[in-house]
Parts: sequence; C-alpha cells; structure tokens
Amino acid sequence: MDHLQRTTEILGDLIAYPTISADSNFDMILHMAGLLEDAGARCEVMSSPCGTKANLFATLGPDRNGGILLSGHSDVVPVADQAWTRDPFQMEAADGRLYGRGTCDMKGFIAATLAMAPYFADRVADRPVHFAFTYDEEVGCLGARQLAETMAEREWTPGVAIIGEPTEMRIIDGHKGCNEYTTHFNGLAGHGSLPDHGVNAVEYAVRYVNHLLGLKEDLRARAPKNSPFDPPWTTVNVGALIGGVAHNVIAPSAQVDWEMRPVQPGDAEFVKDSLRQYCEAELLPRMRAVHPGAYITTDVIGEVVGLIPTDENEARRIVSELTGANNSDVVAFGTEAGLFQALGTDVVVCGPGSIEQAHKADEFIAIEQLSQCIGMLERLGDRLDG
Repeated sequence: MDHLQRTTEILGDLIAYPTISADSNFDMILHMAGLLEDAGARCEVMSSPCGTKANLFATLGPDRNGGILLSGHSDVVPVADQAWTRDPFQMEAADGRLYGRGTCDMKGFIAATLAMAPYFADRVADRPVHFAFTYDEEVGCLGARQLAETMAEREWTPGVAIIGEPTEMRIIDGHKGCNEYTTHFNGLAGHGSLPDHGVNAVEYAVRYVNHLLGLKEDLRARAPKNSPFDPPWTTVNVGALIGGVAHNVIAPSAQVDWEMRPVQPGDAEFVKDSLRQYCEAELLPRMRAVHPGAYITTDVIGEVVGLIPTDENEARRIVSELTGANNSDVVAFGTEAGLFQALGTDVVVCGPGSIEQAHKADEFIAIEQLSQCIGMLERLGDRLDG
C-alpha cells in the first residue's frame, strides 16, 4: 500500500470520530496512539484537567532533546446549523476531493504523519521525530497550552516544529495572537419607568463596548513599523452583546464577547490595563452608587500567543528544502505555533488544504494537497538517516 492510499484510509477512520470540541476526543487519541505504537513509537496520553479529553505525545528515535516535532489538533468545529449535503462524519471521495468534517482542518495532516510513521521508524537515527496531537485548539488552544507547560517542566525542547494547519503547503512563519474574553455586567433590575432606581447592565455594557471601539483607533497608531500583517495593527472585535429581560425591565445582567489579535505582546496589556482603569474609575463607581453589589468581571476564554517571524529559523529552512518553496508568509488566523516557539523551538506552519474550506459545510481537502504533504514527509524521512 502506498503512502497516499494509507493516508486516505487513516483519514477516513479519523473523520469517523466526531471530535467536536464540546465532546471527548479520547477514542481518537487512543486509536492514534495504537497506530504510533505499532510503528515503534513511545506514546504518552495526557488527560485534560476535566478528564474527558487528552493530548498525545509520541517519539520515534532516541530519547533526547532536539529533533523534529509534527503537530496537529484533534478537535473540529461543530456541524450544527450548517447545510451539509453529505454525512460530515463519513468521509466521501468525489472529484479529486475528500469530504468530511476535519478533512482540511486538520485531520488530513495528522493522517499523513500517522501513515508515514513506519517510514520514519525505519530511517530515524540520532535525531528523534516527535508527534503532538492536542485537544481543544478551536476553543482557545487549551490542549497545546497544557502540553507546552508539561514540555517546559520536563525540559523537552524539539529543535524544529511543523504545525500542519491548512496553508496549501505554503510556509507560514508568522501570525497574530488571539485573545478571547467574555465580560460580565451585574446590575440591579427594576421597572423601566424608574431608571434611577436600578442599574442597567446593558447600558454599562454599551459604555464598555464604546471604550473598546476607542481603543481600536489607539491600536492603529501603535502598529509596528514594517509590520508584515494585514492589517498591520492589533485588531479588536466585539462578537456579541447579550443581556436584558424585556422592553420595560431595567436589565440586571449583560455580557460582552470580544477578542483581540495582538501583533506585539505590549498591545494586549495596553488594552487590558485601559479597560481595567475605565471600569474601576468610571463604570463601577457609578454602578455601585446605586447598588453596592454591582460588579464587572472578565473571563479569559483563551490567550494564545502569536508566531513571531524571526530572521533565523531552522524550521523554515528545512521545510523550504523539503517543499522547494523559496518564500514564507504570514497569515491572519491563529494556531498553536507560538506556544511551541515560546519553548525555544523554531516553528513554521505548513500543511495541506486551504483555510477557505475550514469550518464550512461540505469541508474538503484536495487529494493533490495530501499528495504534496506526503511528498514533503517522504523527503523528511529520507533525511533522517542522512
């Protein structure tokens, strides 16, 4: 069986696991661990704090630092309320494409690495090959954050890492961070005809959003010179404002779901400090003058560091040699790459499929893209015994 045929077979099995972020990924993790153990890898399944999900870390070759890490996330986004024309968890081949939830984002890359594991095992010498498959990337890179903490504690530092998000096999060496928050406002209900007798949480949420919108303009002025990103500054987005009970009731509670995508670490602190000062100096005193129990709290949904482009990057050099690509680029979407970069690993994002297909109904990956990925991994395997 050739590598493409084996990859397609494994991908079909992976798609059949409905690893939506809200559900467990354990069965798929154990299935992948079995494939890697059959290839001779040493595997460790690391349970999440809640115990319903897990990361998988595996190694072929010597037990030492350095080596090459191949990484992907096991979770997929929901299919509810999407107009699928086929079963999203039954892979289907048609017109040179493989359809199914996760084919592109990003089980295609994972399947290719699993198919290539025996090939790597036959050739690995003094430089180990690692596999890292994580949970809950789609809801804040939670699994990768746990894995990175474990790797730091154990002083595991791969030399280079390839994160196989769908880039159409382009080499990506930079992306913004992605910080997501939910801010809660608790006021005091009352009759709409007596607004001074209550604390309208929706009104204070609106003031908070207006302050956020002002910060958007401040962030434009903070854009670094020669920033490679589009747009070049840190962005802020208000995703939802939810609150209230009825037309004639003073809203007792509200929440704002928002995010920012920092181009530099200082921007995140700038935004958070400004919001904290605004709440403490302006909003909370006015709320508590009417109702001492009023409060504003913010939940951190996820704070994922960006991937910072660097002049020297061994991962970029290696993947360039493997793919023949002479250029690298940056992207707008976030990945787990920055978490591995923070460990001291050189990182690039490079994988099969297009981000344009991710998260959509009838998600697919072109078989030609899988073939290109396998070619890259075959050439990587050929270098292991060199």
